[in-house]
Amino acid sequence: MEKKIPMEELDNSWFEPLPDEERNLEFVAMESKTYLQDACSRFRKNRLALISLVFLACMIFLAIVVPIVSPYSYDEQNLNAVNLLPCASHLLGTDKFGRDILTRLMYGARISLSVGFMAAVMNLIIGVVYGGISGYVGGKTDMIMMRIIDCIYSIPSMLYVILIMLVLGSNMYSVLLGICVSSWIGMARQVRTQIQTLKQQEFALAAYVIGAGNARILFQHLIVNSMGPIIVDATMMVPEAIFTEAFLAFIGIGISLPQASWGTLCNEARQMLQIAPIQIAWPTAAICLTVLAFNFIGDGIGEALDPRKK
Repeated sequence: MEKKIPMEELDNSWFEPLPDEERNLEFVAMESKTYLQDACSRFRKNRLALISLVFLACMIFLAIVVPIVSPYSYDEQNLNAVNLLPCASHLLGTDKFGRDILTRLMYGARISLSVGFMAAVMNLIIGVVYGGISGYVGGKTDMIMMRIIDCIYSIPSMLYVILIMLVLGSNMYSVLLGICVSSWIGMARQVRTQIQTLKQQEFALAAYVIGAGNARILFQHLIVNSMGPIIVDATMMVPEAIFTEAFLAFIGIGISLPQASWGTLCNEARQMLQIAPIQIAWPTAAICLTVLAFNFIGDGIGEALDPRKK
């Protein structure tokens, strides 16, 4: 049998210190990051999303600055400079009334981007609150709230827009209201599904056991933990609203003239397609590139917030 040596009989000769190069070999040096810091780091690695974000920032900057510093007004007519090609005095040329296209394009960016962002924010707030309450309460309340959504969704969204614009007139606020009447429904349904899944998780039950109120559990625990898909969906709402506004303006029921949005610029340039086809290229390119940028940004955010790709 092996003989055991008492601890008091041991001395320092039994132990040897490790060399410095062998210490902490099992330690893996890794910077500690929060969930948000890790998501931002992964988003920066997505080149398409990062380039799209830079493009969108430049577009917003130009939309703010160009109408201010431009020597031309968005509605200033000059019949002596009609349908000019791009030149030094008019970088993108002029339209059939001699108005500077660059100034009108950037002024239109103000309206189109404002409609897109405001519609996304309003849809986000309404959809999150409505869907969160429906999914958390459940039962008859959930059934009634979902039937209301079904009734709203059964009517074409274009009909809402036309009726609202007939009552309130052709302006940005009526277009915004018409877009927001039914476009929050998709967000509400997605949030409802997320809340129904998360409210059965252990952290939600633990919050209920320690005495947290229903509002606290819903808004500070459940909705916060489902913000990843919500943010991605909200990002996709912006190009959808921009495209809807452009379509309404293109068919003549959007922003009233002489105000300019990208849709109204396309509508005006369509009439000059055979004489000056380059005029329709500028607003079309602005719409396409902006919508494409938002799609890339949404994909980048979705990948950055996905814990499976960490």
